[in-house]
Amino acid sequence: MSLNFEFSAEHEAVRDTVRRLCRDELAPLVRDAEENESFPRHVFQRWGELGLLGVQYPETDGGSGLDKVSDCIVREELSYLCQSFASSWSAHTHLGIWPIWKAGTPAQKQRFLAPALRGEKVSGFGLSEPDGGSNIRALKTRADKVDGGWVLNGSKLYITNAPIADFLLVAARTSPELRPDAISLFIVELPHKGFDIHKLKKEGIRASETGLIHIENAFVPDDCLLGERVGTYPVILDSLSENRVAVAANALGMARAAFDAARSYADERLVAGRRIGDYQAIAHRLADMAADIEAAKWLVYYGAWRVDQGTLDSATAAKVKLVASETALKVSEAAIRILGGAGIMREYPVGRIHRDALVYVIGEGTSDIQRNLIARDLGFKA
Repeated sequence: MSLNFEFSAEHEAVRDTVRRLCRDELAPLVRDAEENESFPRHVFQRWGELGLLGVQYPETDGGSGLDKVSDCIVREELSYLCQSFASSWSAHTHLGIWPIWKAGTPAQKQRFLAPALRGEKVSGFGLSEPDGGSNIRALKTRADKVDGGWVLNGSKLYITNAPIADFLLVAARTSPELRPDAISLFIVELPHKGFDIHKLKKEGIRASETGLIHIENAFVPDDCLLGERVGTYPVILDSLSENRVAVAANALGMARAAFDAARSYADERLVAGRRIGDYQAIAHRLADMAADIEAAKWLVYYGAWRVDQGTLDSATAAKVKLVASETALKVSEAAIRILGGAGIMREYPVGRIHRDALVYVIGEGTSDIQRNLIARDLGFKA
């Protein structure tokens, strides 16, 4: 058995590229984007030019031909800068196009996947519903077969990128029975008659635009049914499991950013002529933060390695997401406590990071959903 806990030169090159992009081009955009709750859409094209939208996709499909570890590195570094940017990137590069890459027809890949990888089209994933929450099998949005296509009716809630998207993947029930093969995915170009999108105002990830969608008698042609086949529920499950590892990398980036801000403040802030980091209470808090981040880091990249090996299971993905998201929440709160009054001032990033971290103990499956998945893997009916 061989163990290697080092990133390759290729991985480090990816990290350097994203760090330079964040420092030189994206950082100046963050304040206005957050204050205005508006995403600078042109950034997608820049990501496309650098090959950052197709990191984990094969070169034959227009991607960069790298791996899931590289994908997580990009997420971690974008999240270190600003989670809103990472969230919009994530909703597009994974949930919005991964199912098309996995199950789409050649024509669908050419029409939607190729321009999305270039940053010419922005995507999103319409799954969550007002009444369904994380229970996919309770999906109420329905698709009724008609001549030449399908008619969709229902609603979707908390859909990242919806207000700025050129197309959405929309999950709908193609049969009334409550069975997995009754759920299918449709590729819906926007704007679309019958799709009414309302932009939501949020406390966290403010610059990443999120929508509530009302769907009423919206016709979708047959060639926009993903894979031109009904019953793509397994594709949804695979996508969600892999994405739990991915968003765990987002959480890791937030935790690192909060820790670095707290460490810097503890080094510079003087009380009675002494750095506050030299007081045991602060030093111990920083030590705990550093240890938690290190543990989360290697769990995240173990999960990414499992994706690359084709051995990721839902319980492992749940463990990765649970630990990383809870670490980001805990570390960002500890950072606010270390900064004290400064911690709730917008001059410092820790308050924003904490608000954003709260999103990830809820989104992509709540922490309790992750615990249920882990418990079931242990043989308990949670």
